Amino acid sequence: MFERFTEAARAVVKEAVVHAERERAEHVDEGHLLLALLERRGSRGAFVLDALGLADEARRAEIGRALGDARRRAGLSRADTEALAGLGIDVDEIVARVEEAHGVGALAGGRRVGGRRGFTREAKKVLEGSLRVAVLHGDRSIGDEHLLLALVSRGGVAAEVLGGYGVDAGGVERVLYGGDSGRAAG
Repeated sequence: MFERFTEAARAVVKEAVVHAERERAEHVDEGHLLLALLERRGSRGAFVLDALGLADEARRAEIGRALGDARRRAGLSRADTEALAGLGIDVDEIVARVEEAHGVGALAGGRRVGGRRGFTREAKKVLEGSLRVAVLHGDRSIGDEHLLLALVSRGGVAAEVLGGYGVDAGGVERVLYGGDSGRAAG
């Protein structure tokens, strides 16, 4: 499938690996893909993010912090955290206790120094979803815009963070295709 990726999409995947390495993460996750997408310039994905109000460096930094906060919660989304709170489980309290005993970021998995990093199941689903998005729209290659659309279509932490800034699948599709062109399954 990687052979169908455009140069921009390949750059996103490679930069996501760099982000994971920088954090000493065990795996490349969907947040790393989003961080790499946010760094792109001059591509269709970058155009979409800019058109949806994410061109501002301060906003991009806020998104990076929100993804970092999610990693500190072991990758749990706010929706997951709220669901657990409904069961009487205070995730923030658990994170605080773990970090008190083992250090800040202990649940983020930032221990790996070298070696090749695999992709989490969620990140793999984004990559697979990008192929479905491209096919759905009749595109022969997979661009970074397809990665973005797959990312926001499937839910999860990265989609939740983008949603906090008003970025969702419908908005991405409107910018890319001028209207609702169907929903992409991620």
